[in-house]
Amino acid sequence: MKQLLSATFFVLLLTAMNSLQSCSSSLIPSRPKYTIVADTETVVMKGVLNRATLEKESSFTWMTENRKYGSAYAGAVKIFSEKKDKFTLLLFIGTWCHDSQNLLPLLYRLTDKSGFPDNKIQVVGLDRNKTAPNNWHQVWNITNVPTFIVLQNGKEAGRVVEYGTTGSIEKELAAIVAKLP
Repeated sequence: MKQLLSATFFVLLLTAMNSLQSCSSSLIPSRPKYTIVADTETVVMKGVLNRATLEKESSFTWMTENRKYGSAYAGAVKIFSEKKDKFTLLLFIGTWCHDSQNLLPLLYRLTDKSGFPDNKIQVVGLDRNKTAPNNWHQVWNITNVPTFIVLQNGKEAGRVVEYGTTGSIEKELAAIVAKLP
């Protein structure tokens, strides 16, 4: 009887966690709402951000500079363009993090080339402790930044953490999007 109760509790817990995660993207507001955290090295933005907010910050020259180098992977551009109505992106970044500063502009280069709209990209800035408002970092199990999550109907279809397993976030994101029905 005890094992049956434990198994039932586990199933209920998993169901609750899946429900929380599937609706949690809607709990992240679409409008920027962030705080600037005191930091001696750089501007640390914590909360909901967007591209315009990041590009407006005068100390974030990395947003435009790092987009200039290289070109978007053509295969990813094609897949993003073909399936842009089937998914959204949820990004967890650190404005203080060099990996975020390198990879976020690459992602925007890809979305620009593919016509993927900015309003389908939610950006959450984490502080140096990798925490976000409302415990979104826990809800989405964020341990490293940047983390790029592909969502379909509010549910995670896949993610790329930092440089991914191959070193090409564009190819890895394209592989996730290509599998979407």
